[in-house]
Amino acid sequence: MEILKKPLLTEKVAQLTEKLNRYVFKVDHRANKIQIKQAIENMYGVNVTAVNTMKYTGKLKSRNTKAGLVTGRAATYKKAVITLKDGETIDFYSTI
Repeated sequence: MEILKKPLLTEKVAQLTEKLNRYVFKVDHRANKIQIKQAIENMYGVNVTAVNTMKYTGKLKSRNTKAGLVTGRAATYKKAVITLKDGETIDFYSTI
């Protein structure tokens, strides 16, 4: 099971990172806080002080096509907000 799917990089997350030293990741929906903390510490070599998680249900979507109204649902996902120890950072662009 791959716990960390990808980091979320939005304006809101950028503000969290600057002010509170927090980073946001999409994670596997079966992962718990302890597993997420270990995965972050192993991958980036930082000390995690807190992990907050939230589950999102995918939005209901519909569109008109030749065949009529087609309805579906966007994928559900789990998001983790990681708080790091003061003075530590994660650089996502170092490997590019």
